[in-house]
Amino acid sequence: MTTQEKLEKIVQTLDKKKAQDIRVIGITNLTIIADYFVIATGTSTTQVKALAGEVEYQLSECGVEPKSTEGYRSANWIVLNYADIVVHVFYQDTRDEYQLERLWADGEQVDISHLLIDEGNAL
Repeated sequence: MTTQEKLEKIVQTLDKKKAQDIRVIGITNLTIIADYFVIATGTSTTQVKALAGEVEYQLSECGVEPKSTEGYRSANWIVLNYADIVVHVFYQDTRDEYQLERLWADGEQVDISHLLIDEGNAL
């Protein structure tokens, strides 16, 4: 599975599970840790777990497993590391506190509107 195919699958999975404020930041030119960050918000810790779990499930169905996962216990910020793509699923208050979009403001804001059922889910 290519990076682009993975990225599309992740975004579409988050969208179908009603994630809010989905953003993709291209970070290839800024760091070697990954090519993209995908950032999304859940409205409760239960939804945060469900969103991250569904991304893991859908990618595992395609034979792709995360290199590491963090945050399932508290479910305020779950990180799924797929090497080329790092998925950050936040509870809203935690996302507001850490402001990853601001920290990575020099990254490329990737247009994902064509991947969404409800284009209002992307900022």
